[in-house]
Amino acid sequence: MQAREDTEKEYVNQQFESTLDSVDRAETLIMDAATAAGFPEDDLHKIGMATRECMVNAVVHGNRYNANKSVHLQVSGAQDYLKIRITDQGEGFDPATLPDPLAEENLLRHSGRGIFLIRAFMDEVEVKSASPHGTEVMLLKKKSVSD
Repeated sequence: MQAREDTEKEYVNQQFESTLDSVDRAETLIMDAATAAGFPEDDLHKIGMATRECMVNAVVHGNRYNANKSVHLQVSGAQDYLKIRITDQGEGFDPATLPDPLAEENLLRHSGRGIFLIRAFMDEVEVKSASPHGTEVMLLKKKSVSD
């Protein structure tokens, strides 16, 4: 993994207010970075959906729109991948406690669906506690190999 870190280019490293307007601005920056990195249109759509959902989760569920809390966005990448880190300042959560959105009893519930979609659209997703508080979500999308 160290060799990967050495060749990374940083596209974005920015703090955002806990507002839905910030979600739009962050999504634009992420999409600009993914486009600049040369991702095909299908992957751009997946990256956009996953990162928008993750930013909304950070603002709404993590920071609860608290004006005193911010969301940190880092976007970096190399020739074959894009890495996005979104960190909130909320209370944190354990993704293992989310209900399975595909279970019969949960089909009409909204809880857990966002993380399910994020995992479906990205190649790697890691959720961990941030220090001193909050949640950090790392999303990684690998470039599709063309034939």
